[in-house]
Amino acid sequence: MLESFRLDTRGVREVLNSAELRSAVDGLAGAIAAHVRPNVPTGTVVSVRAYTTDRGAASVTVEDVRAMAWQARDGILTRAAGEVGLEVRAWQ
Repeated sequence: MLESFRLDTRGVREVLNSAELRSAVDGLAGAIAAHVRPNVPTGTVVSVRAYTTDRGAASVTVEDVRAMAWQARDGILTRAAGEVGLEVRAWQ
């Protein structure tokens, strides 16, 4: 039985800031965008933006004023995330 656990915060930070994790995040964002594109009208811009907070991150944006309605009605981004194996949960 494990008697104690000590989180290696330096090690966690190193993993979260690694090139491998950054590549995985960017790849998943690109895959989500690729799954969204067939579900929006032709010519609708779906962009991916990589950025850094305390770790690598990326966003997928549907650049159309109707996108919020498409997400609310059809879940275009939520479904695309699920199709690449991600679980979307409510922010808490």
